[in-house]
Amino acid sequence: MNRRSSGFLLSKAIEGFLIFKAAEAVSKNTIISYTQHLRDWVNHCGDVEVGKITSVELCDYMAYLRTEYKPRRLCGNNVGPLAPKTLRNIWVTFMAFFTWLTREFELENPMKGVPVPRFKKAPVDVFTKEQVELVLKACDQCREAETADRRKYTSQRASSKRDRAIILTLLDTGLRASELCSLRVGDVDMKSGRVEVKHGITGGAKGGKGRSVYLGKSTRRVVWRYLVDREDGDQADAPLFLGKFGRPLNKDALRLLLGRLGQKAHVPKCHPHRFRHTFAITYLRSGGDVFTLQALLGHGSLDMVQHYARIAEVDIEQAHNRASPADNWRL
Repeated sequence: MNRRSSGFLLSKAIEGFLIFKAAEAVSKNTIISYTQHLRDWVNHCGDVEVGKITSVELCDYMAYLRTEYKPRRLCGNNVGPLAPKTLRNIWVTFMAFFTWLTREFELENPMKGVPVPRFKKAPVDVFTKEQVELVLKACDQCREAETADRRKYTSQRASSKRDRAIILTLLDTGLRASELCSLRVGDVDMKSGRVEVKHGITGGAKGGKGRSVYLGKSTRRVVWRYLVDREDGDQADAPLFLGKFGRPLNKDALRLLLGRLGQKAHVPKCHPHRFRHTFAITYLRSGGDVFTLQALLGHGSLDMVQHYARIAEVDIEQAHNRASPADNWRL
């Protein structure tokens, strides 16, 4: 049966693509990204036949995203254009989608005529010790308020213990936002500080790769203090960090929380990935090696770790020499 043209609509193709990707154990976040990008595209161009989509139409859509599209951001800043990195991510989604179509239905791949959006990698920005202290302080008290007779006061924030535990966990482990939000109480061993980041869609690990990271003694104390006040703090299957109404904390809520704490503490760019950068740079400057850091961060290659090493002014050659089995074992 020839399904290259009539009767095979874009919406049907997207449905099949997402089913195939879910079966390949692609991460939950990647599936969400694919879904958002492709549905936005259908809403803009209509439910057309997949065999009639051309490179010109795709180039026009990318140009529209770059110049006219008004993003709907969670933070409320809907004025600026899409970031170059976001445009690149959308291009990657389209390439994955049409590559799948080409393989499954022998269609021509129109993405071959769509250039890759260029973007510069954002500089790695890390927190200073003083900035982290300010953000931790902002966890403790609400903003200053006034009574009817103009007497100023501050009160303790209800979520202060949780927020301090979140910040120190991010700082101590370098976890991604999705990985932190996917943690369960049973994933943390309070005696050893070992934290199991589980593989698969439910674990939040990028690419489905599980690993172990570790909490220091100070962070363990703060996390324990947060959990001891919770009724479900001893239940292994309970989420490690809760959001509103006792629901598991999600990535968007985490970003909003950190952004507001940073604003309150006058610390700009307070977001989860900056804690990951800070962990990596501090780890290397404290004498850690690039290979262990690669495992702790869950990177598939050394590329990003080497980038951290250049920033931290670590001699990678010396790090390799210290770790080389052939040299150390005198083979």
